[in-house]
Amino acid sequence: MKGFWNLTSTFSLTLSILFLFGYSYEDVSAVPTTHLCRPEQREALLQFKNEFEVLNSSSSYYRCIYSGIKPHGKTESWMNSSDCCNWEGITCDAKSGEVIGIDLSCSYLGGRFHSNSSLQSLHSLNTLNLSRNGISGQIMSSIRNLSHLTSLDLSENVFSGFILSSIVDLSYLTFLDLSFNSCSGQIPSSIGNLSHLTYLNLNLNQISGKIPSSIGNLYNLAYLGLCGNNIVGEIPSSFGNLNQLTRLDVSLNRLNGSFPIALLNLTKLSSLELYENHFTGTIPHNITSLSKLTYFDASNNAFTGTLPSSLFTIPSIEYVRLSDNRFDGILEFGNISSPPKLQRLNVNRNNLRGPIPATISKFTNLVELHLSNYKTQGPVDFSIFSHLKWLKLLFISDLNTTTTIDLNDFLSYFKRLGLLDLSGNHVSVTNKSTISDSSSLYQLYLSGCGMTEFPEFVRNQHMLFLDISNNKIKGQVPGWLWTLPNLTYLNLSNNTFTDFEKPTTVLVSRLSSLNLLASNNNFTGKIPSFICDLSSVYILDLSNNNFSGLIPRCLGNFKRTLEVLNLRQNRLHGGLPENIFESLITLDVGHNQLTGKLPRTLIHSPYLEVLNVESNFINDTFPFWLSSLPQLKILVLRSNAFHGPVHHTSFPKLQIIDISHNHFNGAFPSHYFVKWSAMSSLGTIYEKPDLMYMGDSYYHDSVVLMNKGLEMKLERILKIYTALDFSGNKFEGEIARSIGLLKELHVLNLSNNAFTGHIPSSMGNLTALESLDVSQNQLSGEIPQALGSLSFLSYMNFSHNQLTGLVPGGTQFRRLNCTSFEDNKGLSGPSLDEICRDIHTPTPHELLESEEEEEEEEEEVLSWIAAVIGVIPGMAFGWVIGYILFSRKPEWFMNPFVRNKRRRSSTTTH
Repeated sequence: MKGFWNLTSTFSLTLSILFLFGYSYEDVSAVPTTHLCRPEQREALLQFKNEFEVLNSSSSYYRCIYSGIKPHGKTESWMNSSDCCNWEGITCDAKSGEVIGIDLSCSYLGGRFHSNSSLQSLHSLNTLNLSRNGISGQIMSSIRNLSHLTSLDLSENVFSGFILSSIVDLSYLTFLDLSFNSCSGQIPSSIGNLSHLTYLNLNLNQISGKIPSSIGNLYNLAYLGLCGNNIVGEIPSSFGNLNQLTRLDVSLNRLNGSFPIALLNLTKLSSLELYENHFTGTIPHNITSLSKLTYFDASNNAFTGTLPSSLFTIPSIEYVRLSDNRFDGILEFGNISSPPKLQRLNVNRNNLRGPIPATISKFTNLVELHLSNYKTQGPVDFSIFSHLKWLKLLFISDLNTTTTIDLNDFLSYFKRLGLLDLSGNHVSVTNKSTISDSSSLYQLYLSGCGMTEFPEFVRNQHMLFLDISNNKIKGQVPGWLWTLPNLTYLNLSNNTFTDFEKPTTVLVSRLSSLNLLASNNNFTGKIPSFICDLSSVYILDLSNNNFSGLIPRCLGNFKRTLEVLNLRQNRLHGGLPENIFESLITLDVGHNQLTGKLPRTLIHSPYLEVLNVESNFINDTFPFWLSSLPQLKILVLRSNAFHGPVHHTSFPKLQIIDISHNHFNGAFPSHYFVKWSAMSSLGTIYEKPDLMYMGDSYYHDSVVLMNKGLEMKLERILKIYTALDFSGNKFEGEIARSIGLLKELHVLNLSNNAFTGHIPSSMGNLTALESLDVSQNQLSGEIPQALGSLSFLSYMNFSHNQLTGLVPGGTQFRRLNCTSFEDNKGLSGPSLDEICRDIHTPTPHELLESEEEEEEEEEEVLSWIAAVIGVIPGMAFGWVIGYILFSRKPEWFMNPFVRNKRRRSSTTTH
């Protein structure tokens, strides 16, 4: 009996568990067993899956990882024979079985979005999330058929084209995210119809035009993001209607006008981002009406006037960034009644002056403080910072103070300070340091501080970044530097170091690659071999020293990490190693004594952007095989022994090419430049200063070019700068007509060759051209009249050719020097007469000599006149006497021959 009850109990318990399991399963799957996925919807989903391909994209992988999501192919679980409501990423209605949600974010999807996508048949769909994939093409116009959509997330893909009006037909949308794509065109005014929207994110696209005032109709909007586009004009006053808005981001655009007063109505606003625009005028002091503001960034604009001190009295304010504007006057913080919450303050690079206010000590919650370029104009009491116990980041470079900062004393104020920038101030460092070994300092910038000794206390710190460039430190670089296990950035440039002390142990950069910059010193001898013992190197810049010997082959140890190698202006010889190029972005070995040929292994450098081997003894043919490098932007082969023809090839990304002063020869086919895409159309670039130049925040590429007849060094290279220099070779034949396709070209130099024929009229299409030199060739015919309409062209040189005809009459031509046309006997016209008429205008010295000569000539003329006046009467008298004598015919008036004969006869008789 006992066994029976046990059996019954067990059976009942099993049924209960099964019942609970079934209930739980139904709840989890949200689909009752009587409503499986509809066959037509399963078919539509399978078709949708087949529209795409699964990519192995590292970019989408990292975007997902940073967002806390592990990417994986969700569609791999989709099988024809299974219930689609159980597929990963699919949500169905619990009653009808209709597909109502698709979430395929971070699924490695690639390919184009089909205009007639099968998605349009899922009429009950209310949530669609395809974010963080690699989907391209235009957003399908048939998306308007998904009329029940409330949430649409297509962010972080490669969508392009206009923002379709079909999206704004989705009147039930509450969430719309199209950020991180390439959508273009203007924001449609019909976007105001999406009155249910609470979240609208169009950040980081290519949207242009003005913001439509209809956005003011989105009364429920809590977030609006328009950051990182090309939007122009002013912020519409209708923004004042968005009274539910808590965050507004219009940064990184081209917006202008004064501070949008309408925003002061947004009393729920907690974050306002206006940075990187063209706003002008003052920031109103009644900004305090934004009483819930915690985050305010108006940096990199053109705001003027005094800083709005009332901003610092907003009780909730935590972050204020006003750097890179034109504020002037004294920094003030207003009447602070209670301890402020401010944690981050940045007023770098304005026109602020006067003493640093002592009230800054009230901001005891400050974690980050930027006061660089604050003109203190006198002594500074640095003890005012001693109350900022929570400070972790402090930037006070270039204060223009007479006070010398004792680094030992200064660091004693802080226990948590991790980053300190004192560059451009007077700093003293006592190497018998009392600075604690447990200091939290990991980034130290002491560039241009007038130091003469190496800061020894650094050896006791957990240093990641150390910048002691632009000082007067001499002698050896200490060997203990390489025992710092976490060092990732070391800048020793522009000192007078002569040697590297050999380290006993090398531990540096265990965590990541080392950036080592040691240019412009007095280093001699071979490149130190211990560099090859480092864990890995990202940047190695040893340029402008006196290193000799070979380039170490052991640099190949870093072929997977080394991105910048700059050994320019040394005395290195031998050839380039074959094994160092795999990860290089910049290779500059110009102005050495290198020989041999360019290594063909350079072709395995898929990331190479800059290759500069100028002023060596490299003897090779034109490296046409470099055209296979997908990222090559700068190629400089100047002043070597390259020779032979320049083969027809394409350089799709090339912006600067200088192959001057070699032995290249041959002619160019007319279509030679057809595939030089970057010089034809670069488009616009992002205006943020850090992104306008080649390189990164640690290293900037530079190049020396001939421009407007002068050698010019570009310390930083604009991403839109283009130049072509083929001068000083033996090129012949006609200049290729296709050169007129290079509409982005700024500098063109074809001088000192043997070009013949006419200057192609297609050069009139080079609308960005600033400098043109075709001198010292054998060009004939006329100068194209179209060149006179090139508004940026300020330098031209046509000298030493065989040109004929009229010189163009444009303003640019009238500003040239006459020497720009010399040795072209067939040139003529009013323009030439105008600029060459004063070619012999005498100097003041010559004028003085000329005046003296004229005076002498005048005196001489007067003397002659006087002589003539005196001679005339005498001549008249002589004529009269002569007439009388001649009429009597005396012997001595006869022919001289006869007279002499008679004299001889008379002599003989006697």
